[in-house]
Amino acid sequence: MSALPRLAVLAAVPAVALLLSACAATPPRDPALACADLKRPIDAGAIGLQTRGAVIESATLTQPQAAAAITNPPFAPTPPEMIVPAMPEHCRVIGAIASVDPQAPPIRFQVNLPSQWNGHSLQYGGGGFNGVLITGLTMPPAARPDKPHPLARGYVTYGTDSGHQNAPNVPLQAFALNDEALVNFSHASYKKVRDVAVELMKRRYGKAPEKLYFFGSSEGGREGLTMAQRYPNDFDGIFSRVPVINWVGLQAAGTRMGIALTQGWISPDKVKLVHDAVLATCDDRDGLKDGIVSDHEGCKRIFDVSRLRCAGPSNPMCLTEAEIRSVQTLHSSVNFNFDLANGVRSYPGFGTGGEAWAGTGPVGGWVSWQTGTAPPTVPATNASSRAWLYGSGAIQYFLARDANYDPRQYTPDSFRERAQVISGLMDSTNPDLSTFANRGGKLVVAEQMADYAQSPYAGIQYYQSVVQKMGQPVVDRFMRLYVTPGADHVGTGAPSAVDMLEVVSDWVEKGRAPGNLVQSAHQSVPPFAITMSRPMCRYPMFPRYRSGDVNAAASFECVMP
Repeated sequence: MSALPRLAVLAAVPAVALLLSACAATPPRDPALACADLKRPIDAGAIGLQTRGAVIESATLTQPQAAAAITNPPFAPTPPEMIVPAMPEHCRVIGAIASVDPQAPPIRFQVNLPSQWNGHSLQYGGGGFNGVLITGLTMPPAARPDKPHPLARGYVTYGTDSGHQNAPNVPLQAFALNDEALVNFSHASYKKVRDVAVELMKRRYGKAPEKLYFFGSSEGGREGLTMAQRYPNDFDGIFSRVPVINWVGLQAAGTRMGIALTQGWISPDKVKLVHDAVLATCDDRDGLKDGIVSDHEGCKRIFDVSRLRCAGPSNPMCLTEAEIRSVQTLHSSVNFNFDLANGVRSYPGFGTGGEAWAGTGPVGGWVSWQTGTAPPTVPATNASSRAWLYGSGAIQYFLARDANYDPRQYTPDSFRERAQVISGLMDSTNPDLSTFANRGGKLVVAEQMADYAQSPYAGIQYYQSVVQKMGQPVVDRFMRLYVTPGADHVGTGAPSAVDMLEVVSDWVEKGRAPGNLVQSAHQSVPPFAITMSRPMCRYPMFPRYRSGDVNAAASFECVMP
């Protein structure tokens, strides 16, 4: 317990009580008794995929809690991750779904059922390789910190560890050696936990939820698109932010970049050199010099890293041939000589802007995600980039299934048949969303253009494939793609907060199709005042400055590239 962040109480929750009083659904009986009654096991027949049923380990009625701030976070994330939001009275259920294979880990889950329910639910996606229980008690992806948590709005919230648990000194990807654990991670666990949550809602409130939502970012964004593609009848609204959908291609890209860096490692100082060159070329293409490359498509076309080539001996103000090749590797696509799932044969290169964004963990630009603070090694170390840590481990445990395989020997043609198997499990690239659309489902995808954890062009290409498959008029009726220039993988670097729960639920429940939106940046302490706002433009538009306050969204317009 001593390792947990210290919490400082900041505010009471009178607004929560007002929100809950407006909720339409009234619980049928005393909350304490109803919560205790949820401890009964859940039969396998209530779960749509094969399991050995679920056990409820605890069901605890939790009293209303004030908002609190994390005063010593492990890294510097966006404001929604800096707070523990205010919570209403709710029943906190923790349990596990037994896998069919006794050697496979259980699927752990947490379901939070508010005493005053609005009849709806929100499933949270995970991150990275999962292995950590998603509690459903944090703010959802892209949330505004000045808005109430979904539980405070009356939603049931829930999440899972995806069917495996991380352990000290065990590689993040080692679980994939078990076939059932791999399938659970790829798609099955999210469906199973969804069904368990529905059963608990039936027990608690006497009926199933009226609307079900899924929100996820990164790996969780892949999970959201997986639900729309594999289980199109299970959710009514999905928000998928920075989704790692072309998963096999992404791991190949991270591994390829690591191999290039063994010869042409780019130091943090030279990352800043590239970043400054990008800004000099592209920053003012949107009418404003502000450190944010808004015209991302135009910059990708005109920026030429070879202009930084050393004319003589290597020095801090130029790039060697090997360093230039590393940058070109990052910017170019990974091509396969065979079909991955849904006929995909490549993974797109990364964009420009935000290269030198600072940060640790999931925050930051090249140093955090692509280049690290030292050249890549085998095995990866804390100095290695996350792309190398994730990609090399995926090659070893998902494709080679050999912990001793040297990922520096990998090429896209390595393990061809196995790559196709994994792609069929992990890649959420099926453009046929007709079943999801025909039943009224709504899908919002958001890409952040200074994201170096995964190429934002993967999501853009997926959207284009859906349009090609279904036609623009049909797609406009159920799907949106938004882009955020300057924001990194978790949303730092540019305004990126938007109340997407309101946006998606209004589209699902009230038929209000979203147009261009407004994103905001906030102070990290209550009342989380807005410090800057920008338009959140529908793809392919980007925000261009017109006139007025440079920190106000009204001073910009969404324009075509």
